[in-house]
Amino acid sequence: MTSRRQFLRAFGGLAAATALSPEQVLADPYGIMLSRQGQHAAWAKAMQPTLRVRGMVRSAGRGLPRVALSDGFNVVETDAEGRFELVTSPHRGFVSLSTPAGHEILRDANGIAQHFKPLAQSGNEQEVIFDLERMQLDDTHHTALILPDIQTENAYEMGRFHAESVPDVAATARAQGDRPVFGLSAGDILFDDLSMYPDYVEGVSRTAIPFFQVVGNHDLDFDGASDEATTRTFSGHFGPRYYSFDRGAVHYVVLDDVFWHGTSYIGYLDHDQLHWLTQDLARVEAGRPVIVVTHIPVLGSRYARDGEASPAASVSITNREALYRLLEPFDAHIVAGHTHENDHLFTRGVHEHISGTVCGAWWSGDICGDGTPNGYSVYEVEGEQVRWRYKSTGQPDDHQMRVYARGADAMAPDEIVANIWDADADWTVVWYEDGVRRGLMARRQGLDPRSVAEHTGDALPPRRTWVDPYPTRHLYYAPVPANHGQITVEATDRFGRTYTQTL
Repeated sequence: MTSRRQFLRAFGGLAAATALSPEQVLADPYGIMLSRQGQHAAWAKAMQPTLRVRGMVRSAGRGLPRVALSDGFNVVETDAEGRFELVTSPHRGFVSLSTPAGHEILRDANGIAQHFKPLAQSGNEQEVIFDLERMQLDDTHHTALILPDIQTENAYEMGRFHAESVPDVAATARAQGDRPVFGLSAGDILFDDLSMYPDYVEGVSRTAIPFFQVVGNHDLDFDGASDEATTRTFSGHFGPRYYSFDRGAVHYVVLDDVFWHGTSYIGYLDHDQLHWLTQDLARVEAGRPVIVVTHIPVLGSRYARDGEASPAASVSITNREALYRLLEPFDAHIVAGHTHENDHLFTRGVHEHISGTVCGAWWSGDICGDGTPNGYSVYEVEGEQVRWRYKSTGQPDDHQMRVYARGADAMAPDEIVANIWDADADWTVVWYEDGVRRGLMARRQGLDPRSVAEHTGDALPPRRTWVDPYPTRHLYYAPVPANHGQITVEATDRFGRTYTQTL
């Protein structure tokens, strides 16, 4: 196996992944990239830069040193006086600022992050100025609200987003007190109808916090002739499709892992993005927390729960080894949506969080197929410690489980079952009868009883009859006698927070 250093060096000679067919990518995601070093040299020569961007990053009139800027391929830093020069080409689209810690996120009147400037499409030179404002609050303590799959398809669903989700997010943000808060929509903001982006913007504007966006597979221009062309509408509203920024000690990275190949999509990180990410992460000190937000999961465990040998290309990043290697030096978390469920994986030193969704099971009710309520994830940062919890829409913060009576799961007729949607293997779950501790509950795979009741049989959700219950591993079981007393379940998370529910 090549060393990490050799692997990263190889990225300097990769060819553009968008020139590959989906069959080539799937056959050998790594070998094809590494075999095209000579072709990339010719490609680079043919694409000689034609635009020289000179500019400055400043705060209160003074230049800020060592701030990173990028055109999505190369990364440069400001000098001691806050000045920079970037030789690029108009086709790169944007010059993007990696907002440094301790400075406010640039945003427009609606709160949409504005960490970028469009590149001039004519002329050979351009001047760009970024004026930043020092934060009055200490961002070493901050909160990120990550909203996967809002996925509104029509006015009804957008109405629910505005009436249910937006007030809940706004209330969660206010409850953070004097902690800086930002939001991040983790892809599938819409459900194919891109004319509804202004309605989404109107919604998040009411949260009164800055918002970043991730592109999802339902946020694309499907008539695009290339993968990049499919994001023209998204970028017209929200800027570059991948970028980074710092809040306190945490380095945040947003990636576009949706690769459109003409008839469908796969999870894939293209050449330019990996080339940029190599440079971006080279500026981050080893050991720091890095939170990467994508739409499609890196791996997920859905395939294993479904009894499959490997994940489908549409629900995982096919060249994920590249990302794992880049994240090796860091305390890395990857947050994704896409599969409408909650899941936690620990792979190659990376903690992958797959979050339940704002729309649940595509706005068919108020739960996902695994029983997770409609909602979003809350990441609270204290220095270098990252804590998280799932926030159910319309419910208090401590709503972290649903307990079912004995026999509610037909596969466990003598047992009670608790669905604890954000649990992982480090949670401890015990049950009590009439206040007396009876023992630990066993974590097993199964189907959420409520999802089975709502998503199977004759009374299917009328708007989404194709939703199925998903097998999940965040169910906990305990055998109880038929004539049991009052049952209480107590769950303690990895951070020592305890939640209870009485049956």
